Amino acid sequence: MLKQRKSFVLLSMLLVITVVLSACGNKTTSGGGSSTKDELVVAQGADPKSLDPHASNDQPSTRINRQIYNTLVVTDNNMEIQPGLAESWDQVDDNTWEFKLREGVKFHNGEEMKASDVVFSFDRMANSAEVAHIIGAVKSVEEKDDYNVVIKTEEPFAPLLAHLAHSASSILSEKAVKDAGDDYQSHPVGTGPFKFVSHDSGDKVTLERFDDYYGDKAKVKTLVFRNVPEGTNRTIGLQTGEIDIAYDVEPIDVKTVEGDKGLKLVKDPSLSSDYVGFNTKKAPYDNVKVRQAINYAINVDEIIEVALEGAGTPATGPINDKVYGYNSNLKGYEYNPEKAKELLKEAGFENGFKTTIWTNDNPVRVTIAEIVQGQLKEIGIDAKVEQVEWGAYLERTGKGEHDMFILGWTTVTGDADYGLYAVYHSSQHGGAGNRTFFTDPKVDELLDKGRTATNEDERLKAYAEAQELILEGAPQAFLQFKTHNAGMQKNVEGFELHPSGSHYLGSVGFSK
Repeated sequence: MLKQRKSFVLLSMLLVITVVLSACGNKTTSGGGSSTKDELVVAQGADPKSLDPHASNDQPSTRINRQIYNTLVVTDNNMEIQPGLAESWDQVDDNTWEFKLREGVKFHNGEEMKASDVVFSFDRMANSAEVAHIIGAVKSVEEKDDYNVVIKTEEPFAPLLAHLAHSASSILSEKAVKDAGDDYQSHPVGTGPFKFVSHDSGDKVTLERFDDYYGDKAKVKTLVFRNVPEGTNRTIGLQTGEIDIAYDVEPIDVKTVEGDKGLKLVKDPSLSSDYVGFNTKKAPYDNVKVRQAINYAINVDEIIEVALEGAGTPATGPINDKVYGYNSNLKGYEYNPEKAKELLKEAGFENGFKTTIWTNDNPVRVTIAEIVQGQLKEIGIDAKVEQVEWGAYLERTGKGEHDMFILGWTTVTGDADYGLYAVYHSSQHGGAGNRTFFTDPKVDELLDKGRTATNEDERLKAYAEAQELILEGAPQAFLQFKTHNAGMQKNVEGFELHPSGSHYLGSVGFSK
């Protein structure tokens, strides 16, 4: 299967080169950038599921929504909290925060942002099955006056500021949402540096500079997000000058970008991890020994070497050392197929079983699925790899229709609460994040304690113990902690990787 895929990729490259070159006309090829230098073209691997930040929590959507919307506070590239739409804030007591809003901030529809929009946005967010968990601890959001908002939590909630910096906590125009009705995601309105122009589903999203933006104006007039699922095609687009920035350069293409004098590559450790998830509400994955057996059967080093070209480190647990609350004492699962066979025998599956591994049409994930398929065959598990379109993939895994699936999680807040609660707490089954449907009352108790404890040592202790239990419970096969990157034209300036993977593009332009 790997051999067939390589042939397909080569054919795709030839076809794309032919199409792109014929479309280029007089555009410069390698390192050329756009012809006007006032349009920035960014390519990513999937179409956004929704441009409504309350309707989806996937990264392709978030990367675009970050350009359209703003949040009360933001995290800088060091994950430090900075002012956003709130110019200042004060913690009145353990359960009460007051935020002073910037005055004169305009929405893209010309309306001024007021405290009533903040209250409306959080009420709306609280009613979203996709993102309500991010502010689940919030009891009320009250309008003190036009420019002051009071947020109260049910209990002390230590990571509140980090959660308010999450893209899902974006502030929407109450008028725009109500005017658009059910079709709001086709008419998104924020306060960000770029405003929405159009979405050609499956192809591209076009934004343009918002000249009334309260902060520094965007460097380019037009920002286009292109949907280019095949990573090698994103690299080809860089080389022909059709793409200015390509997110997530495939491991196999990194050297190509680094070796092109007209291009440059930036890379850094991320807040992300990849895993193979198990549907724990289905047999045989309701048996912890089966889940542990598969962890022992997977050679993560081979996956990193072959699929990632070395761009990752073996995951020792659910979150990495860039996340506050990481348990450095975890060792993870070693590659031990004999141990895997023993556990399968103990679970009553000495002769293995048949199953499916779902993946979306991400080439790296497809390769990972095929490697895992081969490794599981060694212990008697016959796994069929099935590719599912991204939107359907999220929807169907959220409903629990899968057996095994490959996915990642980015702890965008930088805090263990977000990296653990959404993915492992039993209240978050389905689209909110817990697509393995993992349930462990003790883990729930520890995660609840971690988010409500006011003492830092108590928080860290709760998260450390929770990670140990999650590792033992094995709701997933823990694969790797990822390095993220972006390739770009040599003349692109002002771009920086954000640890969350959602990079700010208002400061990006072109050198003279």
